Amino acid sequence: QVQLVESGGGLVQTGGSLRLSCAASGLTFSQNAMGWFRQAPGKERDFVAAISSGGEYTPYTDSVKGRFTISRDNAKNTVYLQMNGLRPEDTADYYCVASRVSTSRVRTSPDYWGQGTQVTVSS
Repeated sequence: QVQLVESGGGLVQTGGSLRLSCAASGLTFSQNAMGWFRQAPGKERDFVAAISSGGEYTPYTDSVKGRFTISRDNAKNTVYLQMNGLRPEDTADYYCVASRVSTSRVRTSPDYWGQGTQVTVSS
């Protein structure tokens, strides 16, 4: 059974930083593209960032480019999202996702989802 467990969310002021972590189990982590989605209150879930299985390809949604960095540690079966320069509009539940197929697949229709971690940015 695949499990993706997020941690690291919380309350932070505008301009602050948080690092989200996602621990994966039940899959061959090094063979899966990983990513992050977010869902703001009253809105749909949107793609945030992804990372290929080897870590060489890291697409981002435009609104987080230059502020967020996705990375992975295949030895620890963990993917991270470093979020700097946080803004109130970054407030959302953040979900870890995975796909065995491709990075493109993880951006559009991931195979697996975590339960989410809440990020709140105060103004």
